[in-house]
Amino acid sequence: MADIRNNFLGIKSPNPFWLASAPPTDKEYNVVRAFKAGWGGVVWKTLGEAGPPIVNVNGPRYGAIWGADRRLLGLNNIELITDRPLEVNLREMKQVKRDWPDRALIASIMVPCEEAAWKAILPLVEETGADGIELNFGCPHGMSERGMGSAVGQVPEYIEMVARWCKQNTRMPVIVKLTPNITDIRYPARAAKKGGADAVSLINTVSSITSVDLDSFSPEPSIDGKGSHGGYCGPAVKPIALNMVAEIARDPETRGLPISGIGGVTNWRDAAEFMALGAGNVQVCTAAMTYGFKIVQEMIEGLKNWMDEKGHATLDDVIGRATPNVTDWQYLNLNYVAKAHIDQDLCIKCGRCHIACEDTSHQAITSMIDGVRHFEVIEEECVGCNLCVNVCPVEDCITLVPLAAGAIDERTKKKVSPTYANWTTHPNNPMAKAKVAEPAE
Repeated sequence: MADIRNNFLGIKSPNPFWLASAPPTDKEYNVVRAFKAGWGGVVWKTLGEAGPPIVNVNGPRYGAIWGADRRLLGLNNIELITDRPLEVNLREMKQVKRDWPDRALIASIMVPCEEAAWKAILPLVEETGADGIELNFGCPHGMSERGMGSAVGQVPEYIEMVARWCKQNTRMPVIVKLTPNITDIRYPARAAKKGGADAVSLINTVSSITSVDLDSFSPEPSIDGKGSHGGYCGPAVKPIALNMVAEIARDPETRGLPISGIGGVTNWRDAAEFMALGAGNVQVCTAAMTYGFKIVQEMIEGLKNWMDEKGHATLDDVIGRATPNVTDWQYLNLNYVAKAHIDQDLCIKCGRCHIACEDTSHQAITSMIDGVRHFEVIEEECVGCNLCVNVCPVEDCITLVPLAAGAIDERTKKKVSPTYANWTTHPNNPMAKAKVAEPAE
C-alpha cells in the first residue's frame, strides 16, 4: 500500500489532508472530531490580537452557487476571523496538541500591520506547541477594510515586511497565505520568499457577490436588506487555484518554495492534481462543510488506491510531476494536429455537439446524412478545439484523436510534420527568432 505520510516543512502528519483555517477549525470540539475522522492536520481558525473579540453578523453568513442537480459548486462567505477570545483559543490549541501529537496543528494569525502586534502574539502561539504559523493575508472582506487580510496580501512590500518580522521573532515555520485577488500571484509569492517565509499557501477566497435576490434586490446573503462582497470558495475556484499554484511552482524566482494547495479540493483526485502541480499537501474547507469530516476517509483511500495502481510509493513520487508540462502559449507545438471522433455506438443522437459546433464554433459536425439524423465530424472543417467533447453528455462518446506524422490534415491539405515548432519561430510571427520550413507535401 502506498505511503501517504506527509512531511511539510518538517511538520509531520499521517496524510497530506489538512483542514483549512475556517469555521470547521474554530474550536477544540471541532478539531478533535476532525482528528478522530482521520484528518492529518488543521490550520486553526485565524486568531486576532488580545482584547475584545471580533464581532460577526447575526444573520446569514453564506451565499451559494449550485449546479443543476443542486450540487454545491461554491460558497460566498462573509464570516470573519475567530470571534472567540484569544486566550480561549490558545488554551484549546495547547490541549489539542498535547492530546494529538502526531497531527499537524498550524496557527493562522491576523493582526494589524504593526511589528509590535506581531511580536506580541507570536510567543503566545509558540507556547501552545503549535507546529507552525500561517499568516492570513487573504481574507477579502471585513478584515481587509481594517487594513488586514487581502489589504496586506495585495501589497508585496507588506508581505515581505511582515514575513521578516515573524521569521525574526519565532522559531516556528512561517507559511504565508496568499490572496487570489491580485493580477499576478508570482509577485506576492516572491515577496514572501524574500521575507524569509518557509512556504506559501493558496488560494484564499475570491472576492465575490454570488447572487442578487430579484424580489428585494439585495445581494445574497442578505442582512436586513443589504449585502456585501464576500469570499468565494468551493469546487468552482479549483481552476483558479491550480493555475496559481503552477505559476509559483514553475517561476524561476520561487521554484522549490514549498506550497500548501487550497481551493476546491473535494476528492482524492483534486488533491493529486494540486500535488502534481507542485503542492506539498492540501488544505480543505468547503468539502468538509458540505459532506462532514468523514469525507477525508474517501480522500485517503482514493489517493492510496490511485498511487498503488500507478506505482507511486510515496507522495514524493507525485509532487511536482506535472509542473514541467505547464508552459506558456507561445511554446505549444503548432505542428500537433488532432481531430474529433464520434463513437457511433455510444452516440445517443441528442445533437448537442452539432448545435455547439454549428452555432458557436467551426461548423464541423453534420446533423443529417442521406436524410437520416446522423452526427459525424467533417474533418475538412475540424480544428480540434474540443468543444464537442466538453458538451457531449455521454462520457468517451467523442474523443480527440491526434493525427500521425505524415498523415494529411484535410483542413489544410498539408502533411502533419513530426518536427516541433511553436509561435516563437513561426513564419507569421514578425518577431520570429528563426524561419521554419513548410512541412513536406
